[in-house]
Amino acid sequence: MALTAGAPAELAGLRARLAEIADLQYAGGLLSWDQNVCMPPAGADARAEQSATLEGLVHARMTDPEHARLVTALEPWSAALDPDSDDARLIRVARRDLEKAVRVPQELAVELARESSRGYADWMRAREAGEFAPFRDALSRQVELRRRYAACFPDAEHPYDVLLDDFEPGMTTAEARTLFEALLPPLSALVAEAAADDGPPMGGVMTGTFDLGVQRTLLLDVLSTIGFDPERFRLDVAPHPFAMSLGAGDVRVTTRYSSTDLAFSLYSGLHEMGHALYEAGYDPALRRSPLHECASLGVHESQSRLWENAVGRSRPFAEWLLPRLRSAFPDAYADLDAGALYRGLNAVQRTPIRTEADETTYNLHVGLRFELELALLEERLEVVDLPAAWSDGLRRLLGIEPASDAEGVLQDVHWSQGLFGYFPTYTVGNVVAAQLWTQLRADLPDLDDAIRAGELRPLREWLGEHVHRHGRKFTQRELVRRATRGELSPEPLLAYLRVKLADAGVIRAPAPPPSPPRR
Repeated sequence: MALTAGAPAELAGLRARLAEIADLQYAGGLLSWDQNVCMPPAGADARAEQSATLEGLVHARMTDPEHARLVTALEPWSAALDPDSDDARLIRVARRDLEKAVRVPQELAVELARESSRGYADWMRAREAGEFAPFRDALSRQVELRRRYAACFPDAEHPYDVLLDDFEPGMTTAEARTLFEALLPPLSALVAEAAADDGPPMGGVMTGTFDLGVQRTLLLDVLSTIGFDPERFRLDVAPHPFAMSLGAGDVRVTTRYSSTDLAFSLYSGLHEMGHALYEAGYDPALRRSPLHECASLGVHESQSRLWENAVGRSRPFAEWLLPRLRSAFPDAYADLDAGALYRGLNAVQRTPIRTEADETTYNLHVGLRFELELALLEERLEVVDLPAAWSDGLRRLLGIEPASDAEGVLQDVHWSQGLFGYFPTYTVGNVVAAQLWTQLRADLPDLDDAIRAGELRPLREWLGEHVHRHGRKFTQRELVRRATRGELSPEPLLAYLRVKLADAGVIRAPAPPPSPPRR
């Protein structure tokens, strides 16, 4: 970030400190990426200590009295700036991060990082065994650590507010509850109307026998059309796909492959590429600062869900994709037409796996995790009883049960790494994605034709201008207001789903209103 003319000397000192903190955090991210992608399992204990050491260094710099002095000295000067200027926002965010960091003892911050790395290794072992028992103690430690962390903020209205705020700044437990209460009942009704549980997933349009090498070539072709640049991105495999940036110009995307289900690679790849485009799109002027990050995890998720679903499961995208599917796998797609592909991509089917869930059932899975996290944090649920509670909740919300712990409580990586409070951001992301999609379609009236032609630059540029470039300068609320001219609301998502399912022939379109009588 270039120094503002007439800025106090303290600004250069604060920026230097924040740049050092950013570098340490990126180094920690590299350790995490390596553990998820290619580290030998026996390296887990050493990696836990390395991650803890780095977190200790970050925390020490964040809570250094000199850091606090610089922030305090700059606040009167920044108050006279344009409140939306980079410097004013930088100092505001630095103050927020400082206030949170000083509440947490360094030994707790270090232990949280250490157990995040160890917990992931324990989760991997339990997942491979398909049994919850090997993960139970590790998860109990994570829950206890998160309770201790929340206790560092005794003024919070609810302890879960503290965890949620780490991922969705400013959002409260009460607001999250209100969102789920408004969204889940109409989604349940829509699932009851639309679900077809007796056929193959996605109507079979992604089921067959698919060579993994050909899949990778196809996926890279699709992602390149969206914006994958091998000079700035790389593609790897992970048990639980993710995307992350390790600094400007270095964005990592992961997916997973199945020889019998093409959706594993194609749609997890689209999803993670949405995240990657956001990470790559921050204004370069914000580099090596806390503004060179996402506004919130909900905003981040809005980008992945928009590309995966609003674009990737749209009728024009199906028309663009089908010739590529036929070229890569002629035996599977020679006789399929674009209408059948579109319908299959939007089929509604109750599945126990969140990452394989369709748009309509997806947020019911998130609602289950939200209620279980609250029960664990409020000590209404013990970790040992979690698998049974999971099965009960899935039966209540979706009318199905997991066949095993691997299909149930072990399917997500998040709790192994202590990421309690993260899951609600998926639903926030779906809601924000629908609002963005509604607005950008109004702003780009030729969008369908552009997608059908594989010309996605206008869409990327709209998202870059209205979402990506701002990084963390604006809160989620501010960003949604600026981009969509409205507040966070579930109504656009519900309307979007109903219109799409009717268009795909999954549900009946509403009857047109009666014509007025002739006079």
